[in-house]
Amino acid sequence: MKFKLCFFLLVFYLLPITAQDVRPLKRVAPEETYDNIKAIPLFSEKDVSSYVIFIKKDVKLHVHRNHTEQVIVLSGKGVLTLGNETIPIRKGDYIIIPKGVQHAVRVKGRKPLKVLSVQAPQFHGKDRYFIE
Repeated sequence: MKFKLCFFLLVFYLLPITAQDVRPLKRVAPEETYDNIKAIPLFSEKDVSSYVIFIKKDVKLHVHRNHTEQVIVLSGKGVLTLGNETIPIRKGDYIIIPKGVQHAVRVKGRKPLKVLSVQAPQFHGKDRYFIE
């Protein structure tokens, strides 16, 4: 009986914490119109930030000097420039962009590219340096 009570209390205590972190990404969408790029923050703390990003046309060539970025393509397709490589990307692709590596993306097709971007450490929007 004591075990059941402890188990119930533990589950009851943890349930609200874990339930807050469950988000169906297919339902994440911009609430307003946007020209080219719309980033929707999901989570942020000192070690990591995550966003769902919608891209209609492209993201210009840039670099993050202090961040590593991991990207999962949720929908759409495009062409990724990563360092000296040009790579076609589509739904389901997982991309690692180490800090200091130049990268850009160009959308292919009419549908915006929707990606999950996880950046470490925390991203404040200031570590993005565009390359001409």
